[in-house]
Amino acid sequence: MKRALLSWSGGKDCAWALERLRGSDIEIAGLLTTINEQSDRVAMHSVRRELIEEQARATGIPLWITPLPWPCPNQQYERIMAGVCARALRQGIQATVFGDLFLEDIRAYRERALAGTGLEPLFPLWGAPTAALAREMLAGGLKLRVVCADTKVLDASFAGREFDATFLSDLPLGADPCGENGEFHTFVYDGPMFRQPVAIETGAVREEGGFAFADFMCPVSSL
Repeated sequence: MKRALLSWSGGKDCAWALERLRGSDIEIAGLLTTINEQSDRVAMHSVRRELIEEQARATGIPLWITPLPWPCPNQQYERIMAGVCARALRQGIQATVFGDLFLEDIRAYRERALAGTGLEPLFPLWGAPTAALAREMLAGGLKLRVVCADTKVLDASFAGREFDATFLSDLPLGADPCGENGEFHTFVYDGPMFRQPVAIETGAVREEGGFAFADFMCPVSSL
């Protein structure tokens, strides 16, 4: 078995990458999440830290939280991630898994970043037609909500919606069904990779910097 870290934002692509690897020769030894130190939320999607922790508990996989300062220049980001790579190697980890689908520049950046670290980059969803992949996720039992929508592409009302067949049919022409171009980001609350669902409540939707963010939170009773 090859031990690997999985880059984990809490969204559908990383969750489905985990599902694709079940039963393979890749053992996911940790979920790697970057957290904005200032907001205590996922750096990219603004998901609350406690929700990511609940996801990790539901998978039974250790969570590797990596705090990032805000702002975080790329040089500092790469220095922090080099420390993560060194830690991974010390623990016998050999690869890092990403849920990227087709953006060549993002894949090339990841490959350059890992070159010489001793960690192999793996892309189990790479090249999958995204319309078919979205349907595969839904048919496979993935349950998720839209946490962030790019208001240059989607109406702000898409934030907070359930990702389902109706959502897909409502996407405007040209929007990628998996949001790979940044049209939207998601939070997975249940699926075959979870031992139990993650309970969530939806708070206010706020618009900031050209995006609409749905504020998901743990119900008070589950804290």
